[in-house]
Amino acid sequence: MLGFDKDASRVTKLNSGESNIKHITVDMMAEALATRRFKATADFNLLDQPDAILICVPTPLTRNREPDLSFIVQTGHAIAARLRPGQLVVLESTTYPGTTDEVLRPILEAGGLRSGKDFFLAYSPEREDPGNPKFTTSSIPKVIGGDGNDAGLVAEALYQQLVAQTVPVSTPAAAEAVKLTENIFRAVNIALVNELKVVYTAMGIDIWEIIEAAKSKPFGFMPFYPGPGLGGHCIPIDPFYLTWKAREHEIATRFIELAGEINTRMPYAVLDKLVEAVDRLGGRSFSNAKILVIGIAYKKNVDDIRESPSLKLIELIERRGGSASYHDPFVDAIPVTRDHPTLGGRRSVPLTVQTVADSDAVLIATDHDSVDYRLVVEHASIVIDTRNVCHRAGLDHKKILKA
Repeated sequence: MLGFDKDASRVTKLNSGESNIKHITVDMMAEALATRRFKATADFNLLDQPDAILICVPTPLTRNREPDLSFIVQTGHAIAARLRPGQLVVLESTTYPGTTDEVLRPILEAGGLRSGKDFFLAYSPEREDPGNPKFTTSSIPKVIGGDGNDAGLVAEALYQQLVAQTVPVSTPAAAEAVKLTENIFRAVNIALVNELKVVYTAMGIDIWEIIEAAKSKPFGFMPFYPGPGLGGHCIPIDPFYLTWKAREHEIATRFIELAGEINTRMPYAVLDKLVEAVDRLGGRSFSNAKILVIGIAYKKNVDDIRESPSLKLIELIERRGGSASYHDPFVDAIPVTRDHPTLGGRRSVPLTVQTVADSDAVLIATDHDSVDYRLVVEHASIVIDTRNVCHRAGLDHKKILKA
């Protein structure tokens, strides 16, 4: 297996057994390299060697929240320059329905080879859930949409060697729609419980208690949980790929856009709770407050900070005049990001009695399992818990406020 990447330093690290992703362990890398099952390269002239090429590149949004397919386009041109008859090309990056057929296929066919005749083209969305010990790549069914029946069969033959189950659909566009549907479903339901949290909190009702009781119903209800906002490379981004494409058909996706608005506003709601707690319970102005944020990753037990609401929270805290530090056992330092460049280089502080006690409030934004929440509760003046982790750890106390 060849892994292509234009970042030469990353290639060097991979070939030396280093992993850029914490849930891909050094032992896993060492085994793959020792058995010669994997090699990384920055030499794209080798693209004619594999029988199958899987495209797994970022598909972010522009600043105007429109699809940015530049990575797919660049990769498509790199493949097209070396494409040979008989190869299978599969796009796995999340995108809007029609991308494989309307964007990637013309690029690949520009050299004269034809999809379905000279090479095979398909779309099969990535379905990873980093940090989830119950599901691995091999145990998650793989949806496959081929550009023609033969391409679908060839792609299935490949993935059947890797996963427990393949799920064929009629076209690449159908497979692209499957991935968007999965993540839009999550985004809309998370927005629902986020809105219910605000409503129930105003009524003096604990949303977490409501969800726990509601999920006892064996049918007709699926639990989703509120938080400080949405993060990761899928749920905050994927719905807007469909809203953008829907405009081409003169269709308004009001429900999806409303969900996006609700989820985007959650860090502001958390900040309001934090400011109120420091002013009212801490007895001091928030403009001089020191806040310790627990968790910078977008979800627990991973090192991924993409679209993390914690980044927005730190900016909002400091915009209000407070100062913010963070502790995250998975993220030693914040890299420079497009949307939060001023936070780049900040480092995680140790979680000690002193760092907790010196803070005017501790904001739990990500509920990593390895964090000592008992230490936090015992030594913090105020704890703002956005994940209900203190209650789950049996640490109920009047200084803990849910947000």
